[in-house]
Amino acid sequence: MKRSIMAVFAWVIAAGILQGCTHVQRPVLYPNQKVTSSSRALVERDVDECMRLGKEYVRGYHRTGEVALRTTRNAAIAAATGAAISAVAGGNAGTGAAIGAAGAGTATVAKEITSSAEPDPMFKNFVERCLRDKGYEVMGWR
Repeated sequence: MKRSIMAVFAWVIAAGILQGCTHVQRPVLYPNQKVTSSSRALVERDVDECMRLGKEYVRGYHRTGEVALRTTRNAAIAAATGAAISAVAGGNAGTGAAIGAAGAGTATVAKEITSSAEPDPMFKNFVERCLRDKGYEVMGWR
């Protein structure tokens, strides 16, 4: 039983990693005069340049610390909840705490991995402004 649960967690995490690595969101441009009068290659080059500059200038902001903080907080809350439930139900509070912490920690990391394709808001703002300065209008990101 324990082995099958661990296998499911491993598959969920692996799928999340693959999903997160396969797609990087890019801005979707409104087909204004700048887009319609420019070659596709020029438009792509401008987008690539703005994204490169965004990575360079916004590099001081990392989501790693946020992810670690959320994972720790969620694991601590789940550990306390698991311990309390186990104690009230007459079980081993330590085992309940460990199960709660492991489950919440794994779930938080899996969620963060699957949402990692979402660009940092500061990066998005930088890229959108860069493109606006070049005459483009960003409708959204995909």
